[in-house]
Amino acid sequence: MSFAFSFRYKQTILVCLLLMSVWSAQAQQTNQLRDSLLQAINEMEYHPDSADLRLKKAGIHLMLEEWQKAKDEYDVILRFYPENVAALYFRAYANERLRRFGFARLDYENVLRLVPGNFEARLGLALLNQKDKHYSEAYDQLNQLVEQHPDSAVAYAARAGVEVEREMLDLAEYDYSKAISLSPDNVDYLLSHADVCIRLEDLDKARSDLDRLVELGISRAALSDYYKRLRKK
Repeated sequence: MSFAFSFRYKQTILVCLLLMSVWSAQAQQTNQLRDSLLQAINEMEYHPDSADLRLKKAGIHLMLEEWQKAKDEYDVILRFYPENVAALYFRAYANERLRRFGFARLDYENVLRLVPGNFEARLGLALLNQKDKHYSEAYDQLNQLVEQHPDSAVAYAARAGVEVEREMLDLAEYDYSKAISLSPDNVDYLLSHADVCIRLEDLDKARSDLDRLVELGISRAALSDYYKRLRKK
């Protein structure tokens, strides 16, 4: 067996082992969630009217990405407790994942009716408007959030996301920079900022972001496409 063939063989084996490790961890987590779901179902046999148990069961469905089952469970809760804020908020999220945007918007608005100014619901509504391509409305809502929560990295990053979609790259670079200053180790913010900086040909900032990601444990191989874009500029 030649050295080159041996190396490629060992490399393939290593990749397979790494993938198997990831799949095993995901399967283990899924199995744990399934066990928790079964436990919640068993407990509900003795307490069928418990909103807390139904919220727990619906939450597990969300974590398993079983959006319809989660929505159905929230429907039951809200039939008996129409002002349950948690059920309204998470049903909005489930409806959004099911692309039932009108129903999701109504749920977020009902949360805000019950808890005026709630940050999570306002952010959810703004992101929903972005997904539904209501960019002006989303941008206005995110401007208000940033103004009222100037220490929120999430608000700056969310606004930057809309700015990227609208090709407002200079503004997006500023907002991602603010988000990173408030949350320096956030991988998503660093990667998004690097992408914007490459597009703006601000290569020093982009390289700094990518090198920081490597320091945080992201392999250079995983970032190879970004480093290649740097070299092409």
